[in-house]
Amino acid sequence: MILNYIHWNPDPEIINVFGFSLRYYGLLFVSGLILSIYILGWIFKRENLPPENLEKLSVYGMIGILAGARLGHCLFYEPSYYLSHPLEMILPITFPPDGGIKFIGYQGLASHGGALGLLIALYFYSRKTKHSIIDTIDLIAVVAALGSGFIRLANFMNSEIIGMPTTKPWGVIFDQVDNVPRHPAQLYEAISYFIIFAIMMILYDKLGDKLKNGFFFGLVLVLIFTARFIIEFVKEDQVGFENGMTFNMGQLLSLPYIVVGIGFMIYGIKRTKNLAYNNVSYEKP
Repeated sequence: MILNYIHWNPDPEIINVFGFSLRYYGLLFVSGLILSIYILGWIFKRENLPPENLEKLSVYGMIGILAGARLGHCLFYEPSYYLSHPLEMILPITFPPDGGIKFIGYQGLASHGGALGLLIALYFYSRKTKHSIIDTIDLIAVVAALGSGFIRLANFMNSEIIGMPTTKPWGVIFDQVDNVPRHPAQLYEAISYFIIFAIMMILYDKLGDKLKNGFFFGLVLVLIFTARFIIEFVKEDQVGFENGMTFNMGQLLSLPYIVVGIGFMIYGIKRTKNLAYNNVSYEKP
């Protein structure tokens, strides 16, 4: 049987005007952030939080995600290269062997680093605004998977983070890589994250008053990084040293987040029950 696989070969660059390049990656990355901030605005109104706090949260969050994702890629996946080229970690340039400087953009962002960077940024946001850190991470958790889904769509447009070869009828041939049909792993992740986002929104809308104190944060960590761990089995290794490893770097980095997530879920349930019990006891005559 002959299968008509999908040939995928989009130009990552949408348009270039006077040297300014608009690329799918940047467009989708920013679109995910803007949509997440818009939904957070609705959540802030529902929680009666000051709108100026949302502005601060947006700034702190974007800086934390970008810095963490970039440093995470450099230090988790290519430490030897970037530690000897430190400027390339923080600037979107490279220094070719034949001399000069070449603008390449930020090629390489790690979601695990982005998550860690966001948490650090939220700590500083909480100190600045006096908004409880535990409440803040619960609110962020509701929209966290949405932005992640847009990033994976961006990876698909760039023909990067590809899947392993497959004979499935939905296999995709990434013409910029080779002529082999592969799992569209980026789409697997994107779809998973959008489903997780829907789950989080429904839970927040229906049970937002009952599931608090870190439960939402723990749940989204468990869902996102469990999905990531599973999908890694059909993804090509991103760097050479992963070859031959039972679990690749993406999976190894996912495990601590899953464990921490379970811990927060347990803490959130117990804390919420204790507070409810104490309030009932206090109200008794």
